[in-house]
Amino acid sequence: MKYKNVVYTLALLLTPALAFAHPGHDENGLMAGISHPLSGIDHLLAMVAVGLWAAQQKGSARWALPCTFVGMLLIGGVLGFAGLNVPALESGIAASVLALGLAVALAVRPPLAVAVGATALFGLFHGVAHGLELPEMTSPWAYAAGFVAATAALHAAGYAVVRFLPQSASPLVRIAGAASAATGVWLMAG
Repeated sequence: MKYKNVVYTLALLLTPALAFAHPGHDENGLMAGISHPLSGIDHLLAMVAVGLWAAQQKGSARWALPCTFVGMLLIGGVLGFAGLNVPALESGIAASVLALGLAVALAVRPPLAVAVGATALFGLFHGVAHGLELPEMTSPWAYAAGFVAATAALHAAGYAVVRFLPQSASPLVRIAGAASAATGVWLMAG
C-alpha cells in the first residue's frame, strides 16, 4: 500500500509540470520556465538528487538544502538574466550531478555548513544556466517563477521517494544516486 502512495505522490507532483512542458502554451514564459528543468538530464538529476539527499539528512538540513538550492537558483537566474557568464558553467553543472549523486549514493551527512555551501554553489550554477537561456520575448519573472516551481517540485519528488519508501528500499535510493553520479562523470567527459 505504501508503494501506491509513493507512486500517486510522484504523479501528482510531476503531472502539472509535465503536462505544460510543451512549447507554445503561454507567451509570458511561465511554461518555458517550468519545462527547462525537466528538459535536460543534468538539471533533472541534480534537482531530484537534492531532494533525495535532503531526505537522508537529519534535523534542519532536511529543509535547508532544498531551500538553499532554490534561493541560489533564483539569484543565479537573475545573474544569468543580466548576462553574467560563469567560466566552466557546464562543467560546474556536471560536477553538481556527480557530487549530489555521490552524496545520495553514500548517504553522506556532512556538517550543515558544508552541505549548505555545496548546495548553494550548485544552485547558483544551475540558476545562471537557466537565466542565460531565457527565451526571447519572454518575461524573465514568469520564466523564473516557472523554473523555481519546477525545481521545488523535483526536490519534493526526491524527498517523497526517500521519506515514503520503507527503510528496506534505501539501497534503491543509493543505486539511483550512483547512477546519477555515473551520469555526472559522463557529462564531465563529454
